[in-house]
Amino acid sequence: MNPVPVVGRFAPSPTGDLHFGSLVSAVGSYLEARRAGGLWLLRIEDIDPPREVAGSADRIIEDLNSLGLVPDGPVLYQSSRLEAYQRAVDQLLEKGLAYPCACSRKDLSASGKYAGTCRNGLPPGKNPRSIRFRVEAGVCAFEDRLQGFVSDSPADIGGDFIIKRADGLFAYQLAVVVDDDFQGVTQVVRGADLLDSTSRQICLQKALGLVSPDYMHLPVVISADGKKLSKRIQTDPVKRQEPASAVGQALKFLGQNPPPGLALNSLWEWALDHWNIDLIPRASTILPDDTFSG
Repeated sequence: MNPVPVVGRFAPSPTGDLHFGSLVSAVGSYLEARRAGGLWLLRIEDIDPPREVAGSADRIIEDLNSLGLVPDGPVLYQSSRLEAYQRAVDQLLEKGLAYPCACSRKDLSASGKYAGTCRNGLPPGKNPRSIRFRVEAGVCAFEDRLQGFVSDSPADIGGDFIIKRADGLFAYQLAVVVDDDFQGVTQVVRGADLLDSTSRQICLQKALGLVSPDYMHLPVVISADGKKLSKRIQTDPVKRQEPASAVGQALKFLGQNPPPGLALNSLWEWALDHWNIDLIPRASTILPDDTFSG
């Protein structure tokens, strides 16, 4: 019997241009899939129109192509998958694993945990606003390929969480689970800022009868002032860099040590031959101010 082929993916949100933190995730996911002889897919997570920046999806795709990060197959846009998300919501409702909720953000506790107000039915006189997933008590544990053994309790951390918002938009936690299954994704390589989301996604996968992929959470890129490097930081250097330089710096951030002066194609050849996850730092890492100098 042939083993399941490795399928990795990179799934940016079109809320701005490609930044260095996202490039690190793209490079890590690409190399982890390619080194295993697998496929690397690209998904644009465009299900939150109020946060999206016009044209950024196209620019992200163009930037990835210029950096040598070309996906194996057409780009999947989440905005084309709304019917699939609704089917998943309906399935969970029918099983009693999700329920309508009348609460708003102000009804949450100071810790952000949902108190379960609507868990056993809507309070009198209240109308449904969102749909929440019913989180059962217990520990969710998984083995992260980089971070090691991870164990937490989604019920204790945040309680029942929203899978369809009051504005009718589908939540990230639901959409990512449905689409990873649809695309046949077997490994998820992404930033450690999403590590806390993994247990909730595993809960959804089990509830929907889906197979969980393997997870690997890379160190988050931190700017010198201690903030997560993101599209909102205007000094992000990726757009200003020559492609081989940007990819080379991403590799260095991931603990790899490519020789200086390689052209882009040669750099990718070197990276595929020498990719070693044992060299990747586990913790969030500050990006030095002079990373892109010279």
